[in-house]
Amino acid sequence: MPFSLYMLGLAVFAQGTSEFMLSGLLPDIARDLDVSVSTAGTLTSAFAVGMMIGAPLMALASMRWSRRRALLVFLNAFLVLHVIGAVTTSFPVLLGTRVLAALANAGFLAVALATATSLAPPNAKARATSVLLGGVTVACVAGVPGGALLGQLWGWRAAFWAVAVVSAPAVFAIVRAVPATAGAAAGPVSARGELRALRAPRLSVVLLLGALVNGATFCALTYLASVATEVTGLGEGWLPVLLALFGVGSFLGVTLSGRVADSHPVPLLLTGGAALLVGWATFALTAGNAVATVAFVLVQGTLSFAVGSTLIARALYAAGAAPTLGGSFATAAFNVGAAVGPAAGALAIGAGAGYRAPLWVSALLVTLAFAVAGVATAVRRRSAGERGEEAPAPTA
Repeated sequence: MPFSLYMLGLAVFAQGTSEFMLSGLLPDIARDLDVSVSTAGTLTSAFAVGMMIGAPLMALASMRWSRRRALLVFLNAFLVLHVIGAVTTSFPVLLGTRVLAALANAGFLAVALATATSLAPPNAKARATSVLLGGVTVACVAGVPGGALLGQLWGWRAAFWAVAVVSAPAVFAIVRAVPATAGAAAGPVSARGELRALRAPRLSVVLLLGALVNGATFCALTYLASVATEVTGLGEGWLPVLLALFGVGSFLGVTLSGRVADSHPVPLLLTGGAALLVGWATFALTAGNAVATVAFVLVQGTLSFAVGSTLIARALYAAGAAPTLGGSFATAAFNVGAAVGPAAGALAIGAGAGYRAPLWVSALLVTLAFAVAGVATAVRRRSAGERGEEAPAPTA
């Protein structure tokens, strides 16, 4: 893989750290800026909403630029917004920086996905995707705990400064490593062409599958602390260990996807998806056992990111005629899942189903993904039969 892909992965690491690090900083932010913890929690929601709407909007806005220019604009904006966030004493200003940073993050990730797949060999989109998503998994393993540690030692502002500092080398690396002519946009006609290409039914199915699988992942991950303490009976000291294990699993899953998904995507999706479904259901049944909880956190993290990364790669293959907007729609779809999954888990808990409920909801979401894939395959086979063609093999 080209060196520039790893530099893009470094930037994604900084952005992933920024997205997830607030979970350990909210009480400190609330005290410092004189707001309630629940009000401070809107910083997380604001970032998620910005990611959902920002990916396609920012990708469209940057289509007239070369990809290197777009990457630099988005990454520099992300860096400057974190500096502003680190020095502000106003909660509304901090909230505004989170929304704008999410827009910049979404735009960067969409363009980075397009850039990575254009720089990699034509049959290596999954490997290129795994390099970028590896930045997110490393953020889960090291960046988020590191941000929390900085917050404990020197206050929440230190974590914001750290994200800005880590982003800086990526800026210089992109200038040197990403070709100036990489992916120059073709103007309004190209935008209309990409939007037409995004109407392809196959791409819509893959994006829906990605949203469902990612919804399952984030539903369980959001309430993992409650499952561990209230159901398993583990002490709070175990929570960083469990989160780190999930991060290790996510790294293993992304690595597996990068090695296998280009050549054998369907077997990986079918076997990995089935194992994921069985895993969530079995985790729900055995969550009272500490050994089982620790094991399933690692296993489910691996399976979730192996299947999820493969679906992102399949979306990029399916959106070959829309290289920029395809990445943005994949980003948006997965963030829809990240928002809907935890909300569904909250509804289940609120209905009195207990803290095992999010695990059952995760199993249900994966079941729905299989149902969608089955219906889509049946429709394609029926359409092929009506046209007198050979029935297509089940694919994502």
